[in-house]
Amino acid sequence: MSAIREVTAAEFDEVVRRSPVPVAVDFYSSECAPCEALAPKYEALHELYGQDVRFVKVFRQANRPLAEELGVRSSPTVLFFVQGAEVGHRLGGAIRRSELQRELDALIPAARVAAIAAQVRPFTTYCDVLVLGAGPAGLTTAIYTAQAKQKTVLVDVGLGGGNLAITHQVSNFPGFPQPQPGYQLADQMLQQAKNAGALPRLAAEVTRCNLAEHWVELDGVETVRAKRVVVATGSSPRVIGVEGEREFKGRGISYCATCDAKYYEGKHVVVIGGGNSAAEESLFIAKFASKITMVHQLEALTAHKAVQEQVLQHPKIQVLFRTEPRAFLARNGRTVDGVRLHDLERDTTYVLDTDGVFVFAGMSPNLELFPGVFELDPYGYIRADADMHTNVPGVWAVGDVVSKKFRQMTTAVGDGTIAAMAIAQEAGRDAPAAGPHAY
Repeated sequence: MSAIREVTAAEFDEVVRRSPVPVAVDFYSSECAPCEALAPKYEALHELYGQDVRFVKVFRQANRPLAEELGVRSSPTVLFFVQGAEVGHRLGGAIRRSELQRELDALIPAARVAAIAAQVRPFTTYCDVLVLGAGPAGLTTAIYTAQAKQKTVLVDVGLGGGNLAITHQVSNFPGFPQPQPGYQLADQMLQQAKNAGALPRLAAEVTRCNLAEHWVELDGVETVRAKRVVVATGSSPRVIGVEGEREFKGRGISYCATCDAKYYEGKHVVVIGGGNSAAEESLFIAKFASKITMVHQLEALTAHKAVQEQVLQHPKIQVLFRTEPRAFLARNGRTVDGVRLHDLERDTTYVLDTDGVFVFAGMSPNLELFPGVFELDPYGYIRADADMHTNVPGVWAVGDVVSKKFRQMTTAVGDGTIAAMAIAQEAGRDAPAAGPHAY
């Protein structure tokens, strides 16, 4: 089977548009974490589908006119062609193996799909430490354990960095006098973990999991078995359960200012919440929106004093205290264009027109993969001891998924350090293994 071919703009018509067989085209860039995460999956599927589908790669930075002609605006972006015409769904960002495989299956006859599926050979990777989650806590753990010569596999359903990667500015991390972009710190931590020897599995799907036996199955193909496991799955924005929230998520309701604020240039935005996240993200959104209305159920903001002052003095930001959202409305039938609010002071309800809503109402631990496994606190977070060890033998928990008073990047890094050092100490007491996979 021929290797994946690198194609230039001059060759594109001949190789792609005039191809007698279906073609998959990966537009990639250099210094692109999502591209690095996609590469091994793209290559593995080329090995399986290469007799039926032509796989090519286009270096986007060197072929900008072609990318612009095709409307490719980010890397990686994978396109599919049949007889010169683009078909199927474009894939981009954190592309999972199953997504890519689904589009490839649509290009070929069902009999070939079944034959290819029969060729898939699951395999097992053995390691000393399996870290589930690549936010600051998981990355710190992986840096320490890899440096301690513990073979470390680092798994994340996204591209690493956790919530740090979508944080606009980090202004309180020691060693950085000036605020740093969250994505930049996240990328530096990921590179440091790789340099230490950690083996990343990014944009991975955990298809099966057994923490008691210390293994997970990824993408339905690779089983990772470890001596010890660290759960660092973090937390996600909490939904507030207001009417219309679920229906219009992604259609005018967002939980990520870094991701979506740019779409509200010159528009009016409603922000739900009054804590640190709501205040800090409102200041970021104000760089784009013409007006921001913060809705907070208490009579004062709960954010840090310095941030409160910035919010209350900002000319674009108005705060409605003692007010609650009761429904998100899409009177145009497409996207949110109004919020039904209830004034708790006056006990009145009214509709506020808006172009979009951002919800910052706290976080919930990401524990969907481990139902009934851990001892939890009343809020659903994992209880861990002073060494970050959980009630499950050989399993630690670190970062925002853990029960604790404060959740900050610095406390997450501290958790990862403690767990990794405890693991290294315990590993030093291990008896010699009876065989290469005597886990």
